[in-house]
Amino acid sequence: MAITAGDVLALSEKVLAAWNQQDVEGVIACYTEDCVYLDPNTHGPVEGRDSLRRYLTKLFANWKMHWTLKEFHPFSEVSGGGFLWHATLTPTDGGRTVEVEGMDLVMLRDNLLSRNEVYFDRMALFGGGG
Repeated sequence: MAITAGDVLALSEKVLAAWNQQDVEGVIACYTEDCVYLDPNTHGPVEGRDSLRRYLTKLFANWKMHWTLKEFHPFSEVSGGGFLWHATLTPTDGGRTVEVEGMDLVMLRDNLLSRNEVYFDRMALFGGGG
């Protein structure tokens, strides 16, 4: 059965809920075993659930985050889409809160994320850009 735009949107809402709860296992459950994840802080691809689990554990220990989905644009030929989002990020050590706008490109397989590429201006984390 083909994955619909509604399936992609429902999965994105599930993923964002797990990210907002900073639930490592909840996030991991939304990805394939052989997933590929990239964001501006990974310095290359994070491959597989075990590597993603290690990355998220460190990330969630250092940042309190809240994500809001702004727009969803499904791909027409393949299972996936583009998501525009807004995030509020606060260092757990008490640093200043940063507001960030960004986007994810996602590919799905078996109703799970197989590839997730995250894009935002990383300089916003250091007081510039945004």
